[in-house]
Amino acid sequence: MHPEFEAVIGLEVHCQLSTDTKIFCGCRARMPDGTSIADVEVNSNTCPVCTGHPGTLPVLNGKVVEYAIKAGLATHCRINLHNVFSRKNYFYPDLPKGYQISQFDKPICEHGYLEIETKAGARKVEIQRIHMEEDAGKNVHMAGFSLVNLNRAGVPLIEIVSGPDMKTSEEAGAYLRGLHAIVTYLGICDGNMQDGNFRCDANVSVMPKGATQLGTRAEIKNVNSFRFVEKAIDYEIARQIEIVKSGGKIVQETRNYDSDKNITVSMRSKEEAHDYRYFPEPDLTPLNIDPALVEQIRATLPELPEQRRNRLIHELGLSVYDAGVLTGSKALVEFFEKGVGILVSAPSDSRNQMGGQAAAKQYAKSVANLMTGEVARLVNESGTEIGASKLTPTHIADVVRLVQAGLISSTAAKQVISTIWKTGDAVAVIVKSEGLEQVSDTSALEPVIDRVIAAFPGQAADFRGGKDKLLGFFVGQVMKEMGGKANPGMLGDLIKKKLTA
Repeated sequence: MHPEFEAVIGLEVHCQLSTDTKIFCGCRARMPDGTSIADVEVNSNTCPVCTGHPGTLPVLNGKVVEYAIKAGLATHCRINLHNVFSRKNYFYPDLPKGYQISQFDKPICEHGYLEIETKAGARKVEIQRIHMEEDAGKNVHMAGFSLVNLNRAGVPLIEIVSGPDMKTSEEAGAYLRGLHAIVTYLGICDGNMQDGNFRCDANVSVMPKGATQLGTRAEIKNVNSFRFVEKAIDYEIARQIEIVKSGGKIVQETRNYDSDKNITVSMRSKEEAHDYRYFPEPDLTPLNIDPALVEQIRATLPELPEQRRNRLIHELGLSVYDAGVLTGSKALVEFFEKGVGILVSAPSDSRNQMGGQAAAKQYAKSVANLMTGEVARLVNESGTEIGASKLTPTHIADVVRLVQAGLISSTAAKQVISTIWKTGDAVAVIVKSEGLEQVSDTSALEPVIDRVIAAFPGQAADFRGGKDKLLGFFVGQVMKEMGGKANPGMLGDLIKKKLTA
């Protein structure tokens, strides 16, 4: 960021709701096997209602309302009991009616917030509104022409609109990850970004530091990756600052992000609300929600990411970082807790004498280290949820037992997990087949230590003369001699005794 400027960022997130049927008709909104509805046979998942045939009438799916209320309650929003649907009028080939049924001036949720963690600490980002709407179809662009697939037309969405509260791409990424965690914990959205279940429009502007008037914003449309959103925002901030510094003016427009070139490209001028000619949807009566329904839904909310993060910190002693990484994914944190549970239920050491909570606290850090390190790396590289891998909580528990017993090193533990990810083999089988068992036998270690000390008499003399840091040098040399299989904890003590004898 240029020191003379600051950025203003607001995000609009579209979450595809995981209802069985579409918002205004009985066509499928999702496939039972998780396949995207857009990928089944083209235009096979349609009916006269979602294809906009004259004379057809929409009927509201009650589950959509319940899921929207859940999202609002989980983000500290006020739930509006009186709701009106509106027609958002625009012409595009994937919108067969010529308008989208959405909400305009009377959304279902307003005035909430999401707390995010950044390097600068915790802060709140305003959520201005959450409203219900239907999705459009999908244009498939070919060489010289385009085709339209209406399988997705009418799939229910909620749009979550933040305030212009974020200043950096880091804050935007933290907000998106937090929101993604909430909707997946609630079970109201599958969260598959590659399928468009969770997609984001970013509104970005820049202004001189200390200014009060916001700059002209550009909207970056439909970015479906946290990393790409961050990169698109960084590019757009730099682009706008360069234009302003050179005396130009920012044009209010909609832009696309090209991830191959890491640039944003102009699509069209940015529409305003009046361009859509909103008016109340005449085919749907106003929706009045019973306050008792809101309280009933509130009572069914699960433990949410923020609550779970605080529990892991206060009850299991995890760091803010570890707890944040784990609770960022429902699948990851559930995997972690199952691994700890296995260790607590079948301990192999002195923790057997501890109570359940104390034992869990002792094991939690070891499991978290593996989960936030090697496991998180494998999840990110593969682009899949941990549940789709061959790794199980039992594998993690077995690896932790071996590390804590001194039978394998922490480096070997990473290698074991990486192999399990591909093969699913038992931990003991991998340790044996790859020769990863750590040497803790003093009779095997001492001869190697003697040879190393004899080979470096100068360094040995320096250590005896007070250069204690050379202990690490000798540990490294012995580890090198033994192919990394020596127990490093034992090595330090043994080498020190030999050098000071």
